[in-house]
Formats: sequence, C-alpha cells, structure tokens
Amino acid sequence: MLVYLSSTPETPPAVSMERQAVKRAREAFLSGRTRPLEFRLQQLHNLQKMIKEKETEISTALKQDINRSQYDTPLLELIGIENEIKLAIEKLKDWAAPRSVERSLFTIKDEVYIQPEPLGVVLIIGAWNYPWAVTLQPLVGAIAAGNAAVVKPSELSEFSSLLLRALLPRYLDKDLYPVVTGGVSETQQLLRLRFDHIFYTGSSTVGKVVMEAAARHLTPVTLELGGKSPCYIDKDCDIRVVCRRITWGKFVNCGQTCIAPDYILCEPCIQGRVVECIRLTLLEFYGADPKSSPDYGRIINQRHFIRVLGLMEGYTPVIGGQSDASQRYIAPTVLKDVPPHSRLMQEEIFGPLLPIVTVSDMDDAIRFVNEREKPLALYIFCKDKKAVKRMIEETTSGGVTVNDVMMHYTLSSLPFGGVGQSGMGCYHGKHTFDRLSHQKACLIRSMGMENVNLSRYPPQDRHRARRVRMALKSPLIDMSKRTLIWAVSATVIGFGLFITLLVILLIAAGLNCTCWYYRGIYNYFW
Repeated sequence: MLVYLSSTPETPPAVSMERQAVKRAREAFLSGRTRPLEFRLQQLHNLQKMIKEKETEISTALKQDINRSQYDTPLLELIGIENEIKLAIEKLKDWAAPRSVERSLFTIKDEVYIQPEPLGVVLIIGAWNYPWAVTLQPLVGAIAAGNAAVVKPSELSEFSSLLLRALLPRYLDKDLYPVVTGGVSETQQLLRLRFDHIFYTGSSTVGKVVMEAAARHLTPVTLELGGKSPCYIDKDCDIRVVCRRITWGKFVNCGQTCIAPDYILCEPCIQGRVVECIRLTLLEFYGADPKSSPDYGRIINQRHFIRVLGLMEGYTPVIGGQSDASQRYIAPTVLKDVPPHSRLMQEEIFGPLLPIVTVSDMDDAIRFVNEREKPLALYIFCKDKKAVKRMIEETTSGGVTVNDVMMHYTLSSLPFGGVGQSGMGCYHGKHTFDRLSHQKACLIRSMGMENVNLSRYPPQDRHRARRVRMALKSPLIDMSKRTLIWAVSATVIGFGLFITLLVILLIAAGLNCTCWYYRGIYNYFW
C-alpha cells in the first residue's frame, strides 16, 4: 500500500505550559545550583522577605477568597510559614550534614554514614482552605533539601493563586520554582509528567487519583488528606473551657480546616450543657449575628455551599442553621443526637456544622472511633491522665491533642500527617526535609587490613565460616563523635579517680609509717 505524504511539513504540537515549566525546573536542578547550602539559604531568606513584605496583599487575597479576617491570616498561616523558614535557616547545616551510624567488626576502621541528598523535582499541589500555609510550608522543605519544585496552587482560592503566581518569581529562582495555575486540566497535565516526589494536600478522592498517576512513574507521594476527626469530652471536664476551645477550632475559617473537630462524642448527661456552652461561646466570639461579624468566614464556592447544606437535610439544628446563598454564608450550626449511621457521619463535613453523637462511656467512644476510618486528628478532653493514655494507646490517628484542638499542628518538632485514609507521609520542620531527601547509605573502606576479609573469601571451611558468623553477629559499634567524646571523657574521669584514690592510699600509708616510726623512737628512749 502506498502512503502519500503531504509536501507541507506538519507543525509540531505545541509544548504545554506545564511541560515547559517541568522541563526548565529539571534542567535547572541538573545544573547543580541547588547543591550549595549558601544557595538554599539565599532562597529561604528571599521567601521570608516575601512573606514579611507582602502580608497586606496576602491578607487581602484571603479576604476575597473566603472572607478571612486580616487578623486571622497571620495567626492561621503566615506565622507558621515564617517559623518554618526560620527553623530551616537555623538548622540547615545540621540537617544536611552526614550522619554517622554504627559499624560492624568488618567496618570498624571505615567511614560509615548517611548523606541526605536532594530527590530532584518535586510537585507541590496546594489546597484552597489554607492556600499559603499548605503550599509554602512544603516548599520550604523542598528548598532546604536542595530540590526544584513546581508549585500548583488550588484554582478555587483564585485570588491567592494569582497572587502567588505573581509574587514567587519576584523573590525565588524562576526556573527552579515555577508556579503553574489553572484547574483540573492543568493538574492532570502535570500528573502525566514524571516527578521525583509529589506532595498533595486535599481530599481523599483526589488523593487516590494523584497516587494512581504517581504509580505510573514509581514516584513516591506525600498525601495530606483529611477525614472525620473525633472530639471526645469526658463528663468530669470543665465544660465551659472545653466548649470555648472546640468552638474556636470548629468554626475558625468557617469550618474549612482538615483537622477541625468533625464531631463531638460525649455522654447524654452532659450533651445539654455542651450545647448551651457552645451557644454562649458563639455569642462571645461572633455576636448575635455571625453574618455581620468580621471574624466569621464564608464557604469557598457555591458547589461546597450546596454540599454542606445538603448534609443538614432531615435535621433540626439546636444552634444556627441559617444560610445565605448570595454570600455563601452558613451560620455556625450544632446538631445533637445525631445517629451514627447518618449521612452527616459518613463523610468529612468541611464546613460549619458540628454534630454531637452520644456514647455511654470512654470504652464506647474508643469502639466508635476504631470502627471507622483512621482520622487525621483525635481530640480528647479529660482530666484523668490514665484514661487519656489509654485512649491514645487504644486508638489510631494521624495526631492527638489532649484538652485542646489543632494545636499539635503549630509545633514544627512534631510530624504532621495522616494514617490510612487520612493520608501518608508527614512534614513540618526537619520532617519535611527528611521527607524530601534521599538518605544515601555511604561506606568508604580502606584498601588495607585485607587479612580481615580473608574469612569471607572462598574456598570456605568450617573455621572461616565460624569467624564470619561471629563477626556478622557481633553487636554494632557506635563510633559517632558524640559517643567517642563520651567514651574519652569517661576514660579520663575514671583515670583521674583512680589516680586520686592511689594518692590517698599512698598518703595514708605514709602517715601510718610515720606514726610507727615515732612510736619506736619514743619506746627506745623512755
């Protein structure tokens, strides 16, 4: 069969914006300019400068996106980012340094260490509810670890997304840290490309799509998802204090927080007091009309507005329930005596609805939690330390906060992440650095001491096999600098004590001889 080709050459397909961004980032990474710690520190300082200089613009964008109060933005997002940057700048030299590990008898004279090294090009897919924190905090770790990073902010937080696209190239390396905006189509284009790590924050549904796409390239992923985070209240607590803390955590950001208390578990005898204390707290926080409060947010868009309202169908709220579609406003709402198998209890609420489910006691609460998917966070309000320890040990969750809500997220020393359906992998502080680094195993051997190796070479016999077995089964030896310092110090102290004791004994012996000498003279003359 003859095939006739057109004399006009075909126009090659246009390279997509997403592919170009990834190509530039990889080329920039392969150039090696992220390797020096000085470069990484410079980029971190620039990012820190951006947060400080553009706080007003960032607050304005969040006000437009979700009606976020200008006072809440630093508290909920910017201070956390600044703390992460500051920690990375202070600790980067230690984090990136080789870490000595234990040696065996075969490697006692060799260098054995772990060297963190950059993974390559990281894809960071942010979320709309905290569009700066959940996007820039992973970026801090990516920069500190020496990676390039393609940043994909959520299109739902439109104003924040456009502002991030405008700001980041002004402060950071344009090739290494490009920002790709757009919706589902652009995200799908990115996921078709190969990355060295994908860091995603969002829903479990999309998390499965991300993981499936990553599997095609055997790309590791960090999935920061969500779920229904339970909040157990013991009957002997100070209910007024408990409800103030829960009310803040549940209704800040209009309930659109992945680790917000999703529902309350309590005994029937305190349910009425809980409702009343929440009512009083809402009045204190947002006034008689939360709609007019500058501190109360809005639902991100109409689709989520309709979804959250749909969860309330068939229930009569004991607090709130009002809504206004024109403003995407849903009042802080509390529902009591919610059946465990209701629709409200089947999916993450992610809005200002707080159901109360009654349980008979802590045992019942533990069973309730364990019968469901593992949550991102678990909150326990209880004065009994033994009971608290028991509940922590007998349940599984991404994190736990006792006698408060969400505050474990603020500590860079604690890993933040989910388990099971609530996510995989963790970040914050050094945990982000380690997550986005390859821990390279390094063994540097000497060409000498070949006699030690003879026992592993053929021809083998019983004697050689016994020597190899003894060497391999011997306990590992810690030759780290800290251990050597401790060993030398202990040796010096021990030797000093020995010399001191010896001197004391010699002095004592000398005095004893002197006494006998003078006694002999006395007896001789008298």
